[in-house]
This record gives sequence, structure tokens and C-alpha cells, in this order.
Amino acid sequence: MKVFIENEADSAIKHLYNEKTLTFIKTIEVARKYPYPYGFILDTTGEDGDNVDVFVLTTQKLKRGQIIECEPIGLMEQFEKSWDSSKAQEEIDHNVLAVVKGDMETKLNHFIKQELTEFVSHVFDTIQENKTRVGAFLDKNTAMEYINQHRDGAE
Repeated sequence: MKVFIENEADSAIKHLYNEKTLTFIKTIEVARKYPYPYGFILDTTGEDGDNVDVFVLTTQKLKRGQIIECEPIGLMEQFEKSWDSSKAQEEIDHNVLAVVKGDMETKLNHFIKQELTEFVSHVFDTIQENKTRVGAFLDKNTAMEYINQHRDGAE
């Protein structure tokens, strides 16, 4: 799968792109530094209308705007609730967990799960109207099924 890197690891700057055209829109400061490079899978559309999100579990210094080949190793359930009264229920915004293709496969250990849960739970603390929670961490096969279900043109 091809992943567009939107945000670099160890940065508290979130870069916003039109995910279909890859056109840069703007940056915003978030409450936590990204623990891993973060982006989205090209040619997919998630439940929120954006591309499927992905954390790339690597120590490589991937730069924003890079497109890299990755392999999924898991799926982190993520749910977002807006405090806007017009949205009564949580929105699904799951994250695929991946490694750079050719790297040794990283195992989803307790430390990585805890680090990602802490990040996702607090990254938008400065945006009062949003609340994000993490659900289960699921396996590679579930991640692959999720990606395939959300490929553009998939039925």
C-alpha cells in the first residue's frame, strides 16, 4: 500500500492536505508530538470521508509529502465525538498500523499500544469540542480487510 506522509514524528505540527489531490491546505499546532510518522493510504476513503489514516511504526526520519510503500501490521480502533449537538454519535476514524516495506516487522507490544493510546487521547486537547477515544488493537488480517473494504472503487 502507498502511504502519503502528512505529519512527521516528534513534531506537534499537524499538516492538513486535501487527501484526494494531495494539495497542502494549512498547519495547526496540536497538544502532543506525533510519536511516529502519520499519514494516509492513497486511493482509499474511510467512514469520515477522508483517506484511511495510518501510523508508520519506524525510527526512519520520514518527511511530510513523501510517498512510501508500507505493509499493515495491525489496526487501532479510534472513535471521535464532537461536542457539537448536531452530531449525536461517535464517528469511526480507525488507524492502520504499518511498517515501511522491507523493514523487519515490528510487533505491536504493550509500549507501542500505550504510546499510541496516550497520543490519540490527548493530541486534540487544545480543541475543546472534540473527544477521541481508542478502542481495541486488532491484528494484521483485520487491518488488511479494513483497507480492502475502503479502497476507492471497492463495493
